[in-house]
Formats: sequence, structure tokens, C-alpha cells
Amino acid sequence: MQGGHGQIATPGALAHSVRHEEPARPDPMTPPPRPSALPAARSGAPGDPNRVQAVALIIIAFAVVLFLLVQARFLLISLATAIVIFSLMSDAISFIARARIGPVGIPNWLASITAFVALAAILLTLTSVVLNQINTVLVTTLSYADRAPEAIAALFSWLGESTEAAVLNSLRTVELGGYLRAFAGQAGNLMQGTVLVILFVGFLFAERVWFATKLVNFTGDPVKADRVGRIIGSIIRRVNRYLLVKTIVSLMTGVMVWALAGLFGLELAVALGILTFILNYIPNIGSIVATLLVALVAYVQLGDARITAAIFAITGIIQFVNGNVLDPMMMGRALRLSSFGIIISLAFWGAVWGIPGMFLSVPITVAAMIVCSEIPALRPVAILLSREGLPEPEISAPTAAAIGRVHRAVRR
Repeated sequence: MQGGHGQIATPGALAHSVRHEEPARPDPMTPPPRPSALPAARSGAPGDPNRVQAVALIIIAFAVVLFLLVQARFLLISLATAIVIFSLMSDAISFIARARIGPVGIPNWLASITAFVALAAILLTLTSVVLNQINTVLVTTLSYADRAPEAIAALFSWLGESTEAAVLNSLRTVELGGYLRAFAGQAGNLMQGTVLVILFVGFLFAERVWFATKLVNFTGDPVKADRVGRIIGSIIRRVNRYLLVKTIVSLMTGVMVWALAGLFGLELAVALGILTFILNYIPNIGSIVATLLVALVAYVQLGDARITAAIFAITGIIQFVNGNVLDPMMMGRALRLSSFGIIISLAFWGAVWGIPGMFLSVPITVAAMIVCSEIPALRPVAILLSREGLPEPEISAPTAAAIGRVHRAVRR
């Protein structure tokens, strides 16, 4: 072969040129090049526009839902209360429907009407009693309005006369009449809310017979409908257990406080007992407010620090024993809510719906925990809300399905 200048290329020279044309091998000590960041960005990196858009949509949706919760709170509070009461009355309806008058059984519609009429009478009666006691408290508070600032300021006398005078001047600047008028206005809405709750419960009773059929048609799958029914049944059982235990403990506490206040001759003994019964439905905070309220009324009326301290101590012991010993013993493992989760739920629903939101915070949290425990993507939320980190269903799916079949057979 001849080169470009007419020279013949020898085999050795050809091999030498071939070796020089081979690509250089990488040095084993040289680190490999970094992969391109483009695939990472496409798979959901922090700068991904799709991810930013999704987060923005979630924030906007949360803001819209929060706005609707606040603006329609009167209607939504009444609806939530009606759902809770309906869940409580469902077992009563089933019990009435299973009863027999001789050989004749009670139809389901008659059982629903009977339960609805009894419920309406009970709710209207309780609302009238509560409004009557609120009126008594307001009238008595106005009569104590003149001497209350001096009595409260006297509690700070041990800090010096200047401190006592400063507290007294601060209390005299408070317009108690304005607060009482606002409270009376809120109490006036109680009867309207009760009537609205009764209407909602009536419509729920009317739809109760077709609920199972609607659930199957809504999901399009009997298996999914059975699962949803199991979740709803678990929510109803736990909420009913919580409300039943809370009612028994609150009633015992209210009766004890009423007896204690009557023993020391307090004028608002009945009102204090009823307010203690109601406030104990608010977890953690309600018992503290009720204890301070009893002590404040005792000191304003009696004016004796020693007797007030004794009433405060006895009331605190009653609240502690009933709330921390009797309540957990009767509640068992039915609730399974974390104390921190209860406080967060109490703060959120109290900020959104006020005092009614505090009453409904625990039932709403129980429902949220059970629903989240059944959805794999939301199970971490259920673990955070549960006490032991084990938000398991009360019964297994086959057992729940069998119980559901038994209930359907009984209804037939």
C-alpha cells in the first residue's frame, strides 16, 4: 500500500496508527459524570411546575372550604348535630322495630315516627330548660355586677394595694352589659337551631329505609358498599359509645356540683349544675371552665376566701375523679383518640364554629380517624390521631358483613 506521499505503509506502521486512533480509556480514579438533572425535574423535583400547581390548588381548595365552613356555620352546625343525634337514635329505632305487640310486629315507619316525636319533645324540653337557666344566670349576674369587680380585685390584695387598685380599675372599664347582651343574643339562636336540627333529623329518618339501596347504587359494587357501610357502622358505634359515657359522667358531675353548691347555700346551685353538665362535653377545657365558674360565683356571693377555696378544691376533686378515673374506665378502648389530636381538633373547630364546634370536635375527629384508617394514602393521618398509633377497625370485615346480613334479615 502507498501513503499520501507515495510511500508504502508497513504493517507495523499501520498497527501503530490504528492504536493511536482508538478512544482513550477512562481513568479508574476519575469519578463518573453526574447524571442529568432533567429526568429528576420531570419526575417531581421541587421546581416542577405541575407539583407547584397541585400544591397551589390544594391551598386554594382548603381556603374555599374554610370560608364556606365559616359563612354557613349555623346551617352546618345544625346538620352536624342532626347527624350525631340520628346516629344515636338509629339503635333506638331498631329496638322499637324489633318490639312486638302480641303477634303483631311494629312497622319500621311507625318506629321512625315514634322515635322522631319523642326526640322532638325531648329536644324542645331541654332547650327550654337551658334557656330558662341562662335567663336566671343573666339576671343574677346583673345583680352581682356592682360587687363583682371589688370581689375579684380582692383576690389580688396579697400583691399590694397598688395592684388591687389597678385590677379594680381595669375591671370597671369592662362593659359587662354589652357582653351579656351578646350572650343573650347567641342564646336566642338556640331555639332556632333546635327547630332546624329537628327538621334535619326528620329528613334523615325518612331516608333511613333507602340508605342501603342508595349506597349500593352509589358505589356500583356490593363489596364497596359493604365496606362503606362497615366504616359508617364503626363511626356510629364509637360516637354513640363516647356520647353515652360522656352523658353519664357529665350527669354525675353536674348532680355532685349542684349538691355541693346547695350545701354551701349558693343561689345559682341549679344553674351551676346544669352548666357543669353541659360544659363537661367540651373535652379538657370544659371541666376547667366549670370549676372556675363555680369558684367565682361562690366568692362573689359569699365573699369568704376560705370557703371559696374549699368549694374550689372539692369541685376540682370531683372533676378530676370523674374525668380522669371514671371516664377512661367506662370509655375503654372505644375512642382511641390522642390527647394532642383532641386539643388540635378542639382548637380548630372552636375557631371555625365557636362553642358548638368545641362540642362537635370529638365526634368529627373520631369520624375522620376511622375514614383515614381505611384509606391507605391517609393512614398516616389516622395514626397521628389515634392514641396508640393503631387505628384498627373494631371488628373484621367478614364479621361486620355477617352482622350487616343479620340486621337486614331482622328488618325484613
